[in-house]
Amino acid sequence: MFENLQDKLNGAFKTLKGKGRITDINIAATVKEVRRALMDADVNYKVAKDVTDRVKQEALDRKIMISVEPGQLFVKVVQEELTALMGGTAQSVNIKGSPAVVLIAGLQGSGKTTFSGKFAHYLKKQGKQVMLVACDIYRPAAITQLQVLGEQIGVDVYAEPDNKSAVSIAQNALAEAKKRGKSVVIVDTAGRLAVDEEMMQEVEQVKKAISPSEILFVVDSMTGQDAVNTAKTFHDRLDFDGVVLTKLDGDSRGGAALSIKAVVEKPIKFMSTGEKMEDLDIFYPDRMASRILGMGDVISLVERAQQAYDEDEARKLSKKMRENKFDLNDFLSQLQQIKKMGNIKDLMGMIPGVGSAMKDIDIDNNSFKPIEAVIQSMTPKERENPDMIDGNRRKRIAAGSGTSVQEVNNLLKQFDQMRKVMKKMNKMQAGGKMGRMFG
Repeated sequence: MFENLQDKLNGAFKTLKGKGRITDINIAATVKEVRRALMDADVNYKVAKDVTDRVKQEALDRKIMISVEPGQLFVKVVQEELTALMGGTAQSVNIKGSPAVVLIAGLQGSGKTTFSGKFAHYLKKQGKQVMLVACDIYRPAAITQLQVLGEQIGVDVYAEPDNKSAVSIAQNALAEAKKRGKSVVIVDTAGRLAVDEEMMQEVEQVKKAISPSEILFVVDSMTGQDAVNTAKTFHDRLDFDGVVLTKLDGDSRGGAALSIKAVVEKPIKFMSTGEKMEDLDIFYPDRMASRILGMGDVISLVERAQQAYDEDEARKLSKKMRENKFDLNDFLSQLQQIKKMGNIKDLMGMIPGVGSAMKDIDIDNNSFKPIEAVIQSMTPKERENPDMIDGNRRKRIAAGSGTSVQEVNNLLKQFDQMRKVMKKMNKMQAGGKMGRMFG
C-alpha cells in the first residue's frame, strides 16, 4: 500500500532539496506536486486541497528556522499534516457492558467476517471471553465461514441456520452469551454488493435491538474513494464509532485511509493486512504517516516481534548463541517465529529506507517452505551437528525434501557463514569485557 504515493511525494520533495530557503515560489510548486500525488492516490479533492493549503501555510510560517534544510522542514510539515488528516492519535474500542456488544457492518466482500474472527482473536489474547454471532442470513456459507474461524481461534460461535430474522438471532445470541458468562459479543451482520434500503433497515433494527457499545464499519481499502462514499452513507444511518480498513496488503492507492476520517469524522481504529488471524493492527496515524513518507515504522515492527516471540525461548536462544551452540533446530524455530509476525514484504516496509528499495522485489512467505522442508528431512543428529552431513546424506535430504542437492548445499553454506559471524561477535564481546577488566 502507498508505494505509488510514496514515490510521488518523494519526487515532489526533491524540488526543495538543495534550496537555500523556502520561498513562495518554490513552496507553491512543491505543494502543487503533493496535491497531485494525493489525488492520484484517490484522495477526495476537497481533502487534498485542504491539507495541502495547510501544508503550504505551515511551511511558510516556519521558514525562519534556518538551521533546518527546506526539504527536511517540508517533509516534517507534511508528516504532521498527514497524521492529523488520519486522526492524530490511535483510538481505543469501547468494550463496556455485561456483555459488551460490538456490531460489525459493511458491504459484502469488504472482509467483515474475517475481521470479526481477527477481532475475536485480538480480544481473546487480552483475556476476554468472546462469542461470535452469525447474523448474515443471505450470503451462502457465511455461517460456515464464521464457524471455521471460531474453531480455528477457539471462540464460541452462535448461529441459527434456519432462522431468517437477523434481529431475532442477535437477541437470542445476547441472551445465550449472558448465560455462558461471555464478556464480549461480536455480531457479524449481512452486507450487499451495494448499499440498499432493505439492508440499511435491517442493520438499524439489529442495532436498536441489542444496543451495541461499539459499532465498527469495515471498508475494503482497495475500493478507494467509493469506500469513503459508502462509509458516509452508513454513518448517516448508523452513526458508527470507528472504521476498520481491510486488504491493506493489496494493490490499493491509499485514498480511503487518507480521506475517510476527514469525510465521516470518525477515527480509523484497526487495519487488516492479510488472511491470518494475527494480521490485525491498531491504526496509529503517526506511524502510518511515517510509512507513507518512507520513514518506516520501527515501533510496530518491535511490537509484532514481542507478540510473536516467547521470552523464555528468546533467553534460551540467546544463551545458545553466546555459547556457539546455535543449530539447525534453532534456525528452523526462528523461521517459524518470523512467519508469525506477518507478511515479509510488509515487515520490510517498516524498516526505514528499506520499504522503497524493496517495492519492486516480490517476496513470498512461501519462499521459506523449501528451507523448512530441507531441515525437516534431516535426522535429529544432523540438525544438531550439520558438519556430519556428507555427500550421501545430502542426496538423501534433497530427495526427502523434494529439493535439489544444490539447494541443500546452499542452505548448509549459509548456515555455516551465519555461525562464523556469531562466533566473531562473541569473541568481540569477550574482548571488550576483557579490555574493561584490565582498564
